[in-house]
Amino acid sequence: MCTFITKLEEKGAPRLAVKDLVDVRGSITTAGSRAVAAIAEPANEDAACLKRARAKSVAIVGKANLHELAFGAAGVNEWFGTPRNPLDPRRVPGGSSSGSAVAVATEEADLALGTDTGGSIRVPAAFCGVAGLKTTHGRTSLEGVWPLAPRLDTVGPMAKDVAGLRVAMALLDDGFRPLESLAPTGLRIGRLFPEGESVDPEIDEVVDRAVAESGLEFEAVRVDQWGRAFEEGTKILYAGAVESNSRILTDPHLYSLLSEPVRRRLEEASRVSQGELEVALDYQVTWQETWRDLFCRFDAFVLPAVGFLPPLLEEAYQHTYTRLTMPVNLAGLPAAVVPVRVKGLSAGIQVIGAWNQDELCLAVAEVLEGAARSMSS
Repeated sequence: MCTFITKLEEKGAPRLAVKDLVDVRGSITTAGSRAVAAIAEPANEDAACLKRARAKSVAIVGKANLHELAFGAAGVNEWFGTPRNPLDPRRVPGGSSSGSAVAVATEEADLALGTDTGGSIRVPAAFCGVAGLKTTHGRTSLEGVWPLAPRLDTVGPMAKDVAGLRVAMALLDDGFRPLESLAPTGLRIGRLFPEGESVDPEIDEVVDRAVAESGLEFEAVRVDQWGRAFEEGTKILYAGAVESNSRILTDPHLYSLLSEPVRRRLEEASRVSQGELEVALDYQVTWQETWRDLFCRFDAFVLPAVGFLPPLLEEAYQHTYTRLTMPVNLAGLPAAVVPVRVKGLSAGIQVIGAWNQDELCLAVAEVLEGAARSMSS
């Protein structure tokens, strides 16, 4: 049972998979970790982000598997099994919300909840061929969600397509007001090229084709200091991971229950000093100012979600998956991903919107989704 850690049998529609960081009343939350499972007790109530969905009579079909502690973007899990990439089971599904993406892709669920701290919704959506939305930081409550790095953590939906993301957002957010249609003309779209980042030329080509065929008016934009934003965002994530998992790190028995890759990464994270964290937090303010200036000129930006296709499972830890996504988390912006086929696999087209413009972000993503489908037909 690789897709779900806990299967539930609730009846209703739509069918919702819930990443096992999110409390579901009566079930334990394991964070995909034996260490957490050893101390977990059944949740007394649903996480705040799930309560509205529960009131709409959704069917919660299970607690979806994930990369252990959500601390990794490959989506593998040594203890509960790795969810199978639906396009090629030899390859990683992407993470950390791997089970959520696979549940939607294999039609075990209509919708799924994931979390995204550095790319954990967008990477698996890209690799598994589904749509996903990283919401504006702070828009969706984190109460009842196992934390990784609260300064960056977000909860968001995954679905087969943008229409499904709208349905899921309406379940999550009482203030969500979808834009049902969007005329491509008149919007100012930046085709974003992050300074210093390497992207598979075939992925760049399909993103460019989708933008060109969408009818969107766009202009190439190069953004400086993207690598610096990735590095500072990673330091904030690392510091948050150490704080969030302090009980495990200080208990020898619980620590011994972690997988070796996660132990190594937490050891690396523990080397981030308080001074380095303060520099990173100062830079976060500077980075957000960069985006305020960019949004004076553009309504949204388009770029790939990941610069390469899903690697083979044996290469899971040989790649850095979040170079094109983490800087978006550092800024706190919403970003949607829609899939596009490349060499029989899936890549993702990422759309970045301004703060609390999640609705516009989805509307632009839907236009690109239509272009991507026409390219595949």
